[in-house]
Amino acid sequence: MPVWSVMLVVALVGVVSAGVGGTIGAQLGLSNGDATRTGAPSLNNPPPTGAPSRAPDTVAGVAQRVSPSVVSIQASGPGLSGNGSGFVIADDHVVTNNHVSSALERKGIEVVYSDGHTSGAEVVGSAPSADLAVLKLKDPVDVEALEFGDSDQVTVGDEVIAIGAPLGLAGTVTTGIISAVDRPVSVGEAGEETFISALQTDAAINPGNSGGPLVDAQGRVIGVNSAIATMGALSGEQSGSIGLGFAIPSAQTKGSSTN
Repeated sequence: MPVWSVMLVVALVGVVSAGVGGTIGAQLGLSNGDATRTGAPSLNNPPPTGAPSRAPDTVAGVAQRVSPSVVSIQASGPGLSGNGSGFVIADDHVVTNNHVSSALERKGIEVVYSDGHTSGAEVVGSAPSADLAVLKLKDPVDVEALEFGDSDQVTVGDEVIAIGAPLGLAGTVTTGIISAVDRPVSVGEAGEETFISALQTDAAINPGNSGGPLVDAQGRVIGVNSAIATMGALSGEQSGSIGLGFAIPSAQTKGSSTN
């Protein structure tokens, strides 16, 4: 790990009350489309009712097509605050972060779509060492599964969009660029660290974004929002975005899924 010129704390960014991280696809053999395919994916999600349509190659157009396939994840029972994010990879399966699902599983997990539809969910696969969980939905909505892009083709300066539920604000869209690639980051509690070679972005990422997608200008998932660097936060505390966010690259996910 490099020595920072200012003191930074790498913080997980998922469940507000429990602390979480995020990654996708590893060790579960999941795949969704050709990661090397060029051009915009064939997402057919319509714009929100009453919203003006936008060209598909604009930030607004990508957000309109992708957002219906991004969900917020929360406890279905009372007495537990906090939330995380996830995204649809098949008709009734959602990828999220293992820390998100494990923090909420005891009380029951509820998934909320962008239109307000809710569904119970259960964990059907997890890889704690990769910070990954896959949920199966009991009452899914017919939305397009998101397509994985090729993070090996990402370079500094590429435009990216983050979608998720920071601080419980479902459907939040932020945008920025890739600030660095192959950034070594260690996230997690002592003895349970996950080491990632991350995509760094200045797109605003905050607690609750964990498990949500970082997509490219065509709406393909190139990473999963995982962690943020903060200044001056005490151990165990969380702070907001200062423009240093980190995501698990999709290429790492693809490699792990073949193991």
